[in-house]
Amino acid sequence: MNAKPNAQASRLMLLLAAFLGSLLLLMSVIFFVTGSSFSPIGQAVAAIGGPLDLEDQNGKPFTDTQIKGHPFLVFFGFTHCPDICPTTLFDMSQMMKALGPDADRVGALFITVDPDRDTPKVLKDYLSNFDPHLRGLTGNQAQIDTAIKEYRVYAKKVPLENGGYTMDHTAIVYLMDKDGRFVAPFNMTRTPQAEAADLRRYM
Repeated sequence: MNAKPNAQASRLMLLLAAFLGSLLLLMSVIFFVTGSSFSPIGQAVAAIGGPLDLEDQNGKPFTDTQIKGHPFLVFFGFTHCPDICPTTLFDMSQMMKALGPDADRVGALFITVDPDRDTPKVLKDYLSNFDPHLRGLTGNQAQIDTAIKEYRVYAKKVPLENGGYTMDHTAIVYLMDKDGRFVAPFNMTRTPQAEAADLRRYM
């Protein structure tokens, strides 16, 4: 006689568990991207990104005003990175090729988290291996620290046994709209054509 009520109760428990699981996943994503799990979603999104005052690979001053009016991607890394950085920049290069002439209507920034080694000349030599639309940015440590803070990036120097060091850092590609506002992490695991189609939506 109690089979039907028990089935309904089980169904309600499953729905509640699914809802709580989804809520937990959403909060985890917010925490991962913003570094805070207590801000409302709107505030969290608005908190990512901000003014940039850096130097490009040609030794010329760069500010965020130079790229506004176009959607752009931002990726933080360093030239001594053994795998994630070159792979991501290669994927971005493939996407730029898939964009064709539309590549001139978007931006792609590679901001170093290792300014001590990544001078403009080093960045220029490094980026010569990738699509010319990619723009490398560096600066003094204070300028880089400001950019890191604006984009809620994690970056830490990790000593190596040989006396050198590597960098542990956030590997997110940030999608920013024409007004320099954060849209979402950009998925670089798709085909270049799919990535290009997605980016065209914000032109």
